[in-house]
Parts: sequence; structure tokens; C-alpha cells
Amino acid sequence: MRTTITYLTLVAGAVLTLAPYLLSVQTSLKTPAQFAAESPLAPPSPVSTAAYAELVVGGHSLIPPLVITVQVVILVVVGQLTCSVLAAYAFARLEFPGRDAVFRLYLATLMVPVVATVVPRFVIVSELGLRDTFAGLVLPALFGSPYAVFLLRQFFRGIPGDLVDAARLDGAGHPRVLWHVVLPLSRPVLATLVIITAVTHWNDFLWPLVVTSGERWRVLTVAVAALQSQFAGNWTLVTAATTLATLPLLVLFLVFQKHIVRSITITGMR
Repeated sequence: MRTTITYLTLVAGAVLTLAPYLLSVQTSLKTPAQFAAESPLAPPSPVSTAAYAELVVGGHSLIPPLVITVQVVILVVVGQLTCSVLAAYAFARLEFPGRDAVFRLYLATLMVPVVATVVPRFVIVSELGLRDTFAGLVLPALFGSPYAVFLLRQFFRGIPGDLVDAARLDGAGHPRVLWHVVLPLSRPVLATLVIITAVTHWNDFLWPLVVTSGERWRVLTVAVAALQSQFAGNWTLVTAATTLATLPLLVLFLVFQKHIVRSITITGMR
């Protein structure tokens, strides 16, 4: 009985989670005339891909913003994970004066709201002459994340010290210990951070909106928002745009889902 209730609860939660996305996909496959004449819950008849064609090869193509967004996300994920891994290893495995105090101070930046840093970042980027440039989009988020450093530090501290000591006895320095011992054992948590970082910066709207002023460096979220304001009455086009914007995230999750589940399992066991 308990198992049945558990599965029913999970099914209900899945339906509530997926229903808005499925409704968006269904609406995007309708014609504007059908959407205006029938119930929003009515299935598309006939199925129309005109909205997707308009967004891919038409006059309102989302391909340039998509390419820019992919480039931004890849650079930010690589930069943040590289810096976060190095910082977390230093905080977890190296001994230096003031290590714990520096870590607490760095961790305290998590309490600063993101919106409170928009104006200082904008001033710095403007003074560097990077406003409305690709570098201005990427540079403020390129380095380590406090959350990633904290999560990795805790994970690194949980790695058995005997493994690290054995590598040190074999003559391995800190770079080799990090690359050959620590990182292979940290694949689940790294995969989780890849998902979190990619989703966060894929959905980032405020900073790209502030730092860019034209269409040249417009990212996907800003482009979709522009479509919503320009075609507020054409919901088939708007829902097609939102569906295309979320599709890469679903693919990313499907690719890394096994690592994420493993990361949750390891964290729970600890």
C-alpha cells in the first residue's frame, strides 16, 4: 500500500511538472487561427510546424542567439569549474596561514544577492570598454563560484586520505594528485556542477539584458523576451520559442542524469 501511494505521488508530481512544458509544445504545433478559435487544451489539428520554421529559417531566427548562448555557457562552465576545482583543492588539501578564515570570507559572498552586484559589475565592464561585447557577457562569470567551491571542498575532504598519501609516496605532486586521484573520484559531483552552472547561465537574463544593447550579442533569453513583447498575440510563435530554448537543457540533463543520481546517492550515504 505504501509503495502504491509513493508511486501515485511521484506520478502526480511528474504530471504537475511536465504539464506546462507539454502544453507549450502542444500550443507551438497549432496555427494561430486554431489557437484563437479552440480551447488551449485542444490538440493541434492539423499539426503545424510553421512557428518552428519561422524561428529557424524565417525572419525571426533564433539561431544566432542560440549560438552565442552556447558559446557563453561553454566558456563559463569550463572557466568556473577549472577555477573552482583549483580553489576547492587548495582549501581542502593544502595547509597555509589563514586558510579557514579566507574560506569563510569567500563563502560569505553567497549571502550577497546577485542583483546587488549588477551595478558594480556594469561599471567595471564599462570602464574596461567591454560593454556590448562578448567578453563583457562572459568575463564577470568566468571565474570560480562560491557554491561550487564549497561543494567541491566538502567532497574533496571526504576522499580517503590514504589514497592521497599513497600517491604522494609514489612521488606525485599536487597537480598529479588532483588530476589522477581526486578528479576521477569526483565525476558525479562535477557532473552535477556542470548541470547547475549550465542551467544557471543558460537562463541568465538580467546581466545579458544590462550589458548588451543591440542584436549582435543578444543571448537566447533576451531574444525570447523580445519575441514575447513583439508578438504578444501570437502565442504559437512564443511557445515555439520557449520550447526551443528549453530543449537543449533537457538533452543536457538526459546526458548527465546517471552521474547526478550517483552524486545524490554518494551524498546521502555520507
